[in-house]
Amino acid sequence: MNLTEWAKTQGVHPQTAYRWFREGTLPVPAQRVGPRTILVNIEANTAPEAVGGLGLYARVSSRDQKEDLERQAARLTRWAATTGRPVVRVESEIASGMNGARTKVKRLLADPAVTTVVVEHKDRLGRMNVELVEAALSATGRRLVVLDEGEVEDDLVQDIVDVLTSFCARLYGRRSAKNRARKALEAAEHG
Repeated sequence: MNLTEWAKTQGVHPQTAYRWFREGTLPVPAQRVGPRTILVNIEANTAPEAVGGLGLYARVSSRDQKEDLERQAARLTRWAATTGRPVVRVESEIASGMNGARTKVKRLLADPAVTTVVVEHKDRLGRMNVELVEAALSATGRRLVVLDEGEVEDDLVQDIVDVLTSFCARLYGRRSAKNRARKALEAAEHG
Protein backbone atom coordinates (compact mmCIF):
# COMPACT_ATOMS: atom_id res chain seq x y z
CA MET A 1 0.00 0.00 0.00
CA ASN A 2 1.23 3.53 -0.59
CA LEU A 3 2.59 5.63 2.26
CA THR A 4 -0.32 8.09 2.38
CA GLU A 5 -2.86 5.29 2.59
CA TRP A 6 -0.83 3.55 5.32
CA ALA A 7 -0.59 6.80 7.29
CA LYS A 8 -4.36 7.28 7.19
CA THR A 9 -4.99 3.73 8.44
CA GLN A 10 -2.57 4.36 11.32
CA GLY A 11 -4.03 7.76 12.27
CA VAL A 12 -0.82 9.54 11.28
CA HIS A 13 -0.69 12.61 9.03
CA PRO A 14 0.80 11.69 5.61
CA GLN A 15 3.47 14.40 5.92
CA THR A 16 4.57 12.93 9.27
CA ALA A 17 4.81 9.47 7.71
CA TYR A 18 6.88 10.90 4.84
CA ARG A 19 9.20 12.65 7.31
CA TRP A 20 9.62 9.35 9.17
CA PHE A 21 10.44 7.63 5.86
CA ARG A 22 13.07 10.28 5.00
CA GLU A 23 14.60 10.03 8.50
CA GLY A 24 14.58 6.23 8.44
CA THR A 25 12.29 6.00 11.50
CA LEU A 26 9.17 4.62 9.79
CA PRO A 27 8.07 1.63 11.93
CA VAL A 28 7.40 -0.59 8.88
CA PRO A 29 9.54 -1.47 5.85
CA ALA A 30 9.00 0.86 2.88
CA GLN A 31 10.63 1.61 -0.45
CA ARG A 32 10.43 4.36 -3.07
CA VAL A 33 9.12 3.00 -6.39
CA GLY A 34 8.61 6.27 -8.25
CA PRO A 35 9.46 9.94 -7.97
CA ARG A 36 6.54 10.54 -5.59
CA THR A 37 5.41 7.00 -4.76
CA ILE A 38 6.49 5.16 -1.63
CA LEU A 39 5.19 1.67 -0.95
CA VAL A 40 4.85 0.32 2.58
CA ASN A 41 5.34 -3.43 3.01
CA ILE A 42 2.67 -4.84 5.31
CA GLU A 43 1.90 -8.43 6.28
CA ALA A 44 0.43 -10.56 3.48
CA ASN A 45 -2.41 -11.81 5.67
CA THR A 46 -4.30 -8.51 5.87
CA ALA A 47 -7.62 -8.23 4.08
CA PRO A 48 -8.49 -7.43 1.36
CA GLU A 49 -4.90 -7.58 0.08
CA ALA A 50 -4.56 -11.37 0.34
CA VAL A 51 -7.74 -12.12 -1.61
CA GLY A 52 -8.57 -11.37 -5.24
CA GLY A 53 -6.60 -9.27 -7.59
CA LEU A 54 -5.85 -5.85 -8.94
CA GLY A 55 -7.91 -3.92 -11.45
CA LEU A 56 -5.84 -1.23 -13.18
CA TYR A 57 -7.62 1.80 -14.68
CA ALA A 58 -6.14 4.51 -16.89
CA ARG A 59 -8.06 7.37 -18.51
CA VAL A 60 -7.42 10.49 -20.55
CA SER A 61 -9.92 13.07 -21.74
CA SER A 62 -9.18 13.33 -25.45
CA ARG A 63 -7.70 11.41 -28.36
CA ASP A 64 -4.68 13.73 -28.62
CA GLN A 65 -3.59 12.39 -25.19
CA LYS A 66 -3.46 8.78 -26.37
CA GLU A 67 0.31 8.52 -25.79
CA ASP A 68 -0.21 9.61 -22.16
CA LEU A 69 -2.87 6.91 -21.82
CA GLU A 70 -0.34 4.28 -22.89
CA ARG A 71 2.28 5.65 -20.48
CA GLN A 72 -0.26 5.69 -17.66
CA ALA A 73 -1.19 2.06 -18.27
CA ALA A 74 2.50 1.10 -18.41
CA ARG A 75 3.22 2.82 -15.07
CA LEU A 76 0.26 1.06 -13.45
CA THR A 77 1.43 -2.29 -14.83
CA ARG A 78 5.00 -1.73 -13.56
CA TRP A 79 3.66 -0.86 -10.11
CA ALA A 80 1.42 -3.94 -10.08
CA ALA A 81 4.42 -6.13 -10.92
CA THR A 82 6.18 -4.89 -7.75
CA THR A 83 3.28 -5.98 -5.53
CA GLY A 84 3.31 -9.66 -6.52
CA ARG A 85 -0.51 -9.61 -6.66
CA PRO A 86 -2.37 -10.93 -9.70
CA VAL A 87 -3.75 -8.39 -12.16
CA VAL A 88 -7.31 -9.42 -12.95
CA ARG A 89 -8.24 -6.64 -15.36
CA VAL A 90 -6.61 -3.67 -17.11
CA GLU A 91 -8.92 -1.03 -18.56
CA SER A 92 -7.89 2.09 -20.49
CA GLU A 93 -10.28 4.56 -22.02
CA ILE A 94 -10.57 7.96 -23.61
CA ALA A 95 -13.48 9.74 -21.96
CA SER A 96 -14.34 12.79 -19.91
CA GLY A 97 -13.94 12.48 -16.16
CA MET A 98 -17.19 14.46 -15.78
CA ASN A 99 -19.14 11.80 -17.70
CA GLY A 100 -20.53 8.88 -15.71
CA ALA A 101 -21.29 6.83 -18.85
CA ARG A 102 -17.88 5.21 -19.18
CA THR A 103 -18.23 1.54 -20.10
CA LYS A 104 -14.72 0.39 -19.24
CA VAL A 105 -14.66 1.77 -15.69
CA LYS A 106 -18.13 0.34 -15.12
CA ARG A 107 -16.90 -3.07 -16.31
CA LEU A 108 -13.89 -2.83 -13.97
CA LEU A 109 -16.00 -1.83 -10.96
CA ALA A 110 -18.55 -4.58 -11.66
CA ASP A 111 -15.95 -7.37 -11.80
CA PRO A 112 -16.14 -9.26 -8.47
CA ALA A 113 -12.63 -10.68 -8.98
CA VAL A 114 -11.21 -7.14 -8.67
CA THR A 115 -10.68 -6.48 -4.97
CA THR A 116 -8.37 -3.50 -5.41
CA VAL A 117 -8.92 -0.80 -8.04
CA VAL A 118 -5.67 1.01 -8.84
CA VAL A 119 -5.43 4.42 -10.52
CA GLU A 120 -2.44 6.69 -10.93
CA HIS A 121 -4.27 9.88 -9.91
CA LYS A 122 -7.64 10.15 -8.18
CA ASP A 123 -9.02 12.33 -10.99
CA ARG A 124 -8.45 9.50 -13.48
CA LEU A 125 -11.37 7.66 -11.87
CA GLY A 126 -13.57 10.77 -11.93
CA ARG A 127 -13.43 14.51 -11.51
CA MET A 128 -15.78 14.66 -8.53
CA ASN A 129 -17.25 12.38 -5.87
CA VAL A 130 -14.53 9.74 -6.08
CA GLU A 131 -15.03 9.36 -2.33
CA LEU A 132 -18.47 7.88 -3.06
CA VAL A 133 -16.93 5.21 -5.30
CA GLU A 134 -14.32 4.56 -2.63
CA ALA A 135 -17.04 4.14 0.02
CA ALA A 136 -19.02 1.77 -2.21
CA LEU A 137 -15.90 -0.34 -2.80
CA SER A 138 -15.15 -0.39 0.91
CA ALA A 139 -18.69 -1.53 1.73
CA THR A 140 -18.08 -4.65 -0.37
CA GLY A 141 -14.64 -5.40 1.12
CA ARG A 142 -12.78 -3.82 -1.78
CA ARG A 143 -10.64 -0.72 -1.98
CA LEU A 144 -9.21 2.02 -4.15
CA VAL A 145 -5.46 2.63 -4.35
CA VAL A 146 -4.25 5.96 -5.72
CA LEU A 147 -0.55 5.78 -6.55
CA ASP A 148 0.10 9.50 -6.77
CA GLU A 149 -1.97 11.57 -4.38
CA GLY A 150 -0.63 14.72 -6.06
CA GLU A 151 0.61 17.96 -4.68
CA VAL A 152 -2.69 19.17 -3.22
CA GLU A 153 -2.75 18.16 0.45
CA ASP A 154 -5.34 20.67 1.64
CA ASP A 155 -8.92 19.41 1.29
CA LEU A 156 -10.34 22.93 0.96
CA VAL A 157 -8.03 23.74 -1.96
CA GLN A 158 -8.98 20.47 -3.68
CA ASP A 159 -12.69 21.18 -3.12
CA ILE A 160 -12.36 24.65 -4.67
CA VAL A 161 -10.51 23.21 -7.67
CA ASP A 162 -13.25 20.56 -8.10
CA VAL A 163 -16.05 23.14 -7.89
CA LEU A 164 -14.28 25.47 -10.32
CA THR A 165 -13.74 22.56 -12.72
CA SER A 166 -17.43 21.68 -12.49
CA PHE A 167 -18.57 25.25 -13.16
CA CYS A 168 -16.17 25.61 -16.07
CA ALA A 169 -17.41 22.31 -17.48
CA ARG A 170 -20.95 23.60 -17.48
CA LEU A 171 -19.99 27.01 -18.84
CA TYR A 172 -17.42 26.07 -21.49
CA GLY A 173 -18.15 22.43 -22.24
CA ARG A 174 -16.79 19.32 -20.64
CA ARG A 175 -13.86 18.71 -22.96
CA SER A 176 -11.91 21.87 -22.20
CA ALA A 177 -13.01 22.34 -18.58
CA LYS A 178 -9.76 21.26 -17.00
CA ASN A 179 -7.62 23.58 -19.12
CA ARG A 180 -9.93 26.55 -18.59
CA ALA A 181 -10.10 25.89 -14.85
CA ARG A 182 -6.31 25.74 -14.69
CA LYS A 183 -6.03 29.01 -16.63
CA ALA A 184 -8.60 30.65 -14.36
CA LEU A 185 -6.65 29.53 -11.27
CA GLU A 186 -3.38 30.82 -12.76
CA ALA A 187 -5.02 34.16 -13.59
CA ALA A 188 -6.38 34.42 -10.05
CA GLU A 189 -2.94 33.68 -8.59
CA HIS A 190 -1.19 36.33 -10.69
CA GLY A 191 -3.66 39.02 -9.75
